[in-house]
Amino acid sequence: MSRLALPLLLALCALLAAAAAPAQVMLDAPRGGWRHSGGEPAQHMQDVNYPASRVNAGSTRSGEDGGELGAAIRGRIAGATAAKRKQPHLLVVNGVAMPLSVNPDGSFARPYAFPPGANSVEVRTPDRKLGRRVNFYDANPARQRVGLRIVLSWDSDMTDIDLHVISPDGQHVFFAERLGRNGGALDVDVTGGYGPEIYAIPSPPHGNWQVYVNYFGGGMSGMSGMGGDGQQEGQEITIAQVAIITREGTPDEKLQVFRVPLRRPGELTLVKSFVYP
Repeated sequence: MSRLALPLLLALCALLAAAAAPAQVMLDAPRGGWRHSGGEPAQHMQDVNYPASRVNAGSTRSGEDGGELGAAIRGRIAGATAAKRKQPHLLVVNGVAMPLSVNPDGSFARPYAFPPGANSVEVRTPDRKLGRRVNFYDANPARQRVGLRIVLSWDSDMTDIDLHVISPDGQHVFFAERLGRNGGALDVDVTGGYGPEIYAIPSPPHGNWQVYVNYFGGGMSGMSGMGGDGQQEGQEITIAQVAIITREGTPDEKLQVFRVPLRRPGELTLVKSFVYP
């Protein structure tokens, strides 16, 4: 073997070893344990953050454990190659699973208004093996529980899908009207990722609720050109997932998950009509 070939062979072996090494998942926030996030008023607060094409967690409400750590999911994937980062990791919050966008440097961040009581945050690698899990308990008795939480996510990157919630009193909460007069709120309008978009309300009015998703546009990852309507084409079908949680954090908590296929921008789909309570 020539002297020139040996360094090239060693470099190739190092690259192969790095590619084969498993990615390490680290969660900087939230922190585990038992805590009391005091200082917040006894009312529901649903943070609204813009811009949200790549959600910035830096503007979330401060927590007792420093900065925005009490209201953010934040961490990094060490050792993930570019090819692996293109495959979505999985974020599981209190049993609700959703794809997780990871930045080119391996970091990820997402504001999240956690309910009082026990919470669980888990990040899994694309092969769905466990990466990191954090459990914590928020013992603040002043914070109101969420009577109804609706979480929208979807499975194609760089895609804009919008959540629309119509309450029995006629309030229509969506990206252009994110705060309802009945206390309901939409936290962010995600325009270029996998979501999630989260609607929450502490005291839902009794009656018929309607939950819609609107395929606004996008699908720029893996695009094959321009469609006839001028939209950039991506994967053929985007699957939207809607999780509906009622009486969150109580013995009567109920979780329902619905998956809806969406084919073209402009589709408006009724996901669920239900009566609360």
